Amino acid sequence: MGKMIINGFSEFQNHVGKELGVSGYIKVTQEQINKFADATLDHQWIHIDPVRAASGPFKSTIAHGYLVLSLVPFLWEQIAEIRDVKMLVNYGIEKMKFNQPVMVNNEVRLRVGLKSLNDLRGITKAEMDIVMEIKDNTKPAFTATIIFLYHFNKIN
Repeated sequence: MGKMIINGFSEFQNHVGKELGVSGYIKVTQEQINKFADATLDHQWIHIDPVRAASGPFKSTIAHGYLVLSLVPFLWEQIAEIRDVKMLVNYGIEKMKFNQPVMVNNEVRLRVGLKSLNDLRGITKAEMDIVMEIKDNTKPAFTATIIFLYHFNKIN
């Protein structure tokens, strides 16, 4: 399935209450986990020590929850292209719940539904229900409602 193209605010409005799509899968590697640990100064052994993690509760290293969360913008870009936008701002996350750890070399993908779209005096607040799915796992890595602010060139 290709990327959904949405040409402006009024077209975006037509998708409220509907699923917008699903991204492709991306593999979470040990190298990526190690780099995230370096960037965030979170070097807990469950993330970066494969030998010790092998005898731990998950039998392997796991990705940082916030690493998996940080993949949302990249995966969202695969799902939809919102056109006629001057600027997009990450505004917030609500009802965030980590449900399942992402093991090293697991593949994850994003599923997005448009919960609501509101015009706030020329700025559009988009609330999207998201699910980060883990390949071959019935429980998602996390669920949340993300909020983006879209500054459209015009709202018609």
